[in-house]
Amino acid sequence: MTDFLQLLVAGVAVGALYALVALGFVVIYKATGVINFAQGALLLLGAYLTYTFRDQLEWPFWVAVLLAVVGCALVGVLIERVILRRMVGRPVFAVIMITIGLTIAIEQVVTWRWPGQRNLSDPFALDTVTFGEVVVPVVNLWRIGTAAVLLAGFFLFFRYSRVGVAMRATASDQEAALAQGISARRVFALSWAIAAAIAALAGALLASGGRGLDPSLGVVALVAFPAIILGGLDSPAGAVVGGIVMGVVETMTAGYSDRLPEWLGANFHRVTPYVVLVAILLVRPYGLFGTREVTRV
Repeated sequence: MTDFLQLLVAGVAVGALYALVALGFVVIYKATGVINFAQGALLLLGAYLTYTFRDQLEWPFWVAVLLAVVGCALVGVLIERVILRRMVGRPVFAVIMITIGLTIAIEQVVTWRWPGQRNLSDPFALDTVTFGEVVVPVVNLWRIGTAAVLLAGFFLFFRYSRVGVAMRATASDQEAALAQGISARRVFALSWAIAAAIAALAGALLASGGRGLDPSLGVVALVAFPAIILGGLDSPAGAVVGGIVMGVVETMTAGYSDRLPEWLGANFHRVTPYVVLVAILLVRPYGLFGTREVTRV
């Protein structure tokens, strides 16, 4: 039971990071109808910006994280204004290909600017706390707590603030939103800024606790992407649930890998989120919380 609880907490911590990344996907998809495959690259950039402000410029850790979040938000706005704004009205597939190109470009810039592996001087290190017989790394508690506060904040923002209501209105019907005086361009720019800021925070938390930084850090988006498909592309709540489910499934499978058949391989835990995804989509093609599309003939 102790091992199960430790793996459960670790899975929720990983899932909280997946939920943050998935939420970034959902924010842009709801506002623009585009899946942003550059989210993983923005996460990578945010982690390395945190390293720069923390270890090279020697700012306090949370100040470095805040500066990295702001920096990535500005990069997100720049991408929307300089590149993607010119693609309004173009086929969605073309815009998606541009986000893939942005991923490659950002990753190349990061590997050129920060070659090799780096260690982030975070305040968590390898510290642990004990609850009964369950030993939990401090960084996991911070990951869960930070993600919970941020996700609750975004829920209140989208539900009750003027800007949040404007973003939901634009996502629902752009023409009706424009008729009410809402600037779709501002909403698009803000959605990219929010998604990039979320990615930066997720990157900083992921690199903490002894994980370190290397170019493979952005691959986490490949697991967060099935999370949004599982929860539903247009559902922030689904992004949270999907991220937690994927994190717990992956961690539990890795923790009990010695009890699995040998023919499944040593890295079967990397595959299990996709197995769960396929199984659920066979029953609910629009995800757990996705909006079902109805076509009238």
